Amino acid sequence: MKKFISLFLVAMLTIGLAACSGNEGASGGSGEGGDKKDQLVFGYTSMTQNNPFFQVLEEAIREEVEANGDKLITTNPAMDVALQINQIEDMIAQGIDAIFLNPVDWEGIRPALAMLEEAGIPIINYDTEVKDFDYVTAYVGSDNKNAGRVAGEDLVKRFPDGGKIAVLDSPTMNSINDRIAGFMEAIEGKNFDIVAQQDAKGDLETALGITEDILQAHPDIVAIMGGNDPTALGALAAAKAANKTDLAIYGVDGSPDAKAAIAEGGPLVGTGAQSPISIGKQSVDVAYKILNKEDFEKRVPVETFLINEENVEEYGTDGWQ
Repeated sequence: MKKFISLFLVAMLTIGLAACSGNEGASGGSGEGGDKKDQLVFGYTSMTQNNPFFQVLEEAIREEVEANGDKLITTNPAMDVALQINQIEDMIAQGIDAIFLNPVDWEGIRPALAMLEEAGIPIINYDTEVKDFDYVTAYVGSDNKNAGRVAGEDLVKRFPDGGKIAVLDSPTMNSINDRIAGFMEAIEGKNFDIVAQQDAKGDLETALGITEDILQAHPDIVAIMGGNDPTALGALAAAKAANKTDLAIYGVDGSPDAKAAIAEGGPLVGTGAQSPISIGKQSVDVAYKILNKEDFEKRVPVETFLINEENVEEYGTDGWQ
């Protein structure tokens, strides 16, 4: 009789444990692996998270995604396209539902785009277009051509007789390609002579070194066009070190550091301003429309405009517009 009771108790305990285990799996508990089943997971990759522009943009995306109870996985390839491709492959393996993608190299990113397409993952390409645009579900970005154009128009006003200038571009970044194209259109036929055009890689330290060499070779240049604000700030540092104050330096971004330099007066005179906050929020809006099978725009342009000494106080120097 005692043996029968013992066997009965063991059987009942086993059934009870199995029931508990089944209930935990059904409820999707709050422990490890307990995320709710309907939580969406987004991937985020930019060419580098070392640029304040992309830091603010990622924060804007994260705020919107997490406000909906969803998850954002962020990676930083730090200007290494091979690493970016590997990180995207890892995110696919983690089961992302969509990705916010800004390429290190607008051409070199193609293998990752193909992997994402094969996995059926929507691509929200932001800020810099990829070359193989057919892979892209939607694009959200500044009107980069206009951002360069407004800088060029300001330069023409400051130097109506033209002069020698330098251009610091970055051919692997299509956003910068568009900005330089807009700038070139604005100064065409205005007697400007481009005596140097070099790849500054969108990087402050690289731009500083290049500008030092340019100023030594061409001390009579009147202006430098930088493809983004870090480039312009690098050129500014080189100009200050050389005590070269009689030239105009332009960037694109509208970053707090660039606006502060403009407000101080001096060589950095203008920036084609954009809003990483707006790009981030509009990217998330498009992503949810795609996943919810709602109508969406394939291209979402975000306004750009010039900030110079005349209006810099309106936009402030302690944050992004």
